[in-house]
Amino acid sequence: MKKEDLFKWKQYQPEIILLTVRWYLRYNLSFRDLVEMMEERGLSMAHTTIMRWVHQYGPQLDKRVRRHLKPTNDSWRVDETYIKVKGQWMYLYRAVDSEGNT
Repeated sequence: MKKEDLFKWKQYQPEIILLTVRWYLRYNLSFRDLVEMMEERGLSMAHTTIMRWVHQYGPQLDKRVRRHLKPTNDSWRVDETYIKVKGQWMYLYRAVDSEGNT
């Protein structure tokens, strides 16, 4: 499907829609946080608009990006130690999968 057909009849540019959906899916942001971020960039929109975009374009983005992500397995071990950093004791955590990758 062409990019023009995918975003046909949308009020906003495709780049803005994709950026907003990507930020929502990638970072721990609420729809209202994204509205505030877009207002800082001079765009006014409702949080329900972003919610509709996420519902419409989220599965398609996931399908297209999923094949490029590094595969992981379900077996993880977490190692914890207590070390001194600049005179202050802190916890250090390290997660390792069954293949030894951190």
